[in-house]
Amino acid sequence: MPEPLKQDSPIEKSDPESRSSAELSPVVKIFASGLYSGYAPFASGTFGALVGLLIYLIPSFEQSAIILPSCAVLFVLGSFAAGRMEKVYGHDPSSVTIDEVLGMWISLLFLPKSFFVIAGAFFLFRAFDVFKPWPARIFDRMHGGWNIMLDDVVAGLYANLVLQIALRVI
Repeated sequence: MPEPLKQDSPIEKSDPESRSSAELSPVVKIFASGLYSGYAPFASGTFGALVGLLIYLIPSFEQSAIILPSCAVLFVLGSFAAGRMEKVYGHDPSSVTIDEVLGMWISLLFLPKSFFVIAGAFFLFRAFDVFKPWPARIFDRMHGGWNIMLDDVVAGLYANLVLQIALRVI
């Protein structure tokens, strides 16, 4: 006969909100991690931005009719996937780099597709993403997939604005 539970024995509680890594579908992991760039051993955000840049380099991707709907779809799906990953790995996990992919694309919106513009967008976006100027820092402190995506949207907008001004001044 099994021994009865003692009063001071820990009883396992199941938390319906907590999820294990095994419960995440491979599609969510691949997508949220920017084609696994989020699993780089260091600087996962930089690798995520590079993935965004490589996709941007596909011929004609920079055309408004392609990149704008791509940004919208990536924002919505990325918010969902980032939120799922956050439930497993904690607040804004480094393995989530789909936000860097989107931020990189936003950095390049409505700009000429040239080496100097692309290089400038990459370095400016990464700088703004690291330093998180207002309101990016507010979104970065908040939980949820939308906020994971929004801090990089802000960084991308700042990078784009700096480049738009620089191209008009030069």
